[in-house]
Parts: sequence; structure tokens; C-alpha cells
Amino acid sequence: MHPQIIKYRSPEYEEMLALRTKILREPLGLTFTQEDLEKDKDDFLLVIRSSGTQSIVACCILTPLDKKTGKLRQMAVNDTVQKSGLGTAMLAFAEYVATKEGFEKITLHARKVAVGFYEKYNYKIIGDEFEEVGIPHYEMEKYLIE
Repeated sequence: MHPQIIKYRSPEYEEMLALRTKILREPLGLTFTQEDLEKDKDDFLLVIRSSGTQSIVACCILTPLDKKTGKLRQMAVNDTVQKSGLGTAMLAFAEYVATKEGFEKITLHARKVAVGFYEKYNYKIIGDEFEEVGIPHYEMEKYLIE
């Protein structure tokens, strides 16, 4: 397992984009627009490669909202390795990067089905359920500095 930060529009980014499309968009009948992808250019693009095949098996994006807050988005784990701890490892790496960058808090929009996962790691729901990409979500946050 090899966590790393990759560059926007690199070959690794294209591989990350394929994973995000497969896990997050295709099941909803959606695709990414050029405008969606432009949002990634100044963000921290985080991936985990498998030890064996070296393919990207998990990813997420950390978007700086201000000097103290980062937004976690586009968290995806390949369906062939879900429930193997890679989501936990990806989240831990994102929190590590956030802390190194001086962020004190992470916010995210969790799909309703993923709320329990984030709650296990001390993320708290803030606000009411809302719809995003056609499915229920909750805004959640975690303070990294207690």
C-alpha cells in the first residue's frame, strides 16, 4: 500500500479519474464535466496504490477552503477491495496531509450510506440531510486539533 499526492492532469490523475468515475459517477448515471475537473487543479490529489499491481485502488481530494479548513471530497475505493481497510487508510492519509498543511478542521459531504463510516472516525453531522448528485447527503466535520 503506497499513499501519495499526485499532480493534476498527470497519468496518475487520469487513473484516479477513472476510479472516481467507476465508483462515484457511473452507478448514478453521471459523468464528470470539464467544469467539475477544473475544480481539482489547485487541490491535494491523494491516492493509494496497491502493493502488488501498483494500480490506484483508493483516492480522495482535499480542497483548501481557507487556511484552517480543508474539504474532503471524491473519496473512492475500488469495489474489488472495499471492506479491506483501504477507506480507513485513505482517510488517515488525508487527515495526515491536512494536519501537515496546517488545517485544523476537515469538512465533507457524506453520502447517507457512508455516514456510519465517517462517524467511526469522529466526524460529526452538522445540519440536515440534503440532496447532491441526486442522492441524500449530510455535511460532516472533524476538528483535527482538539
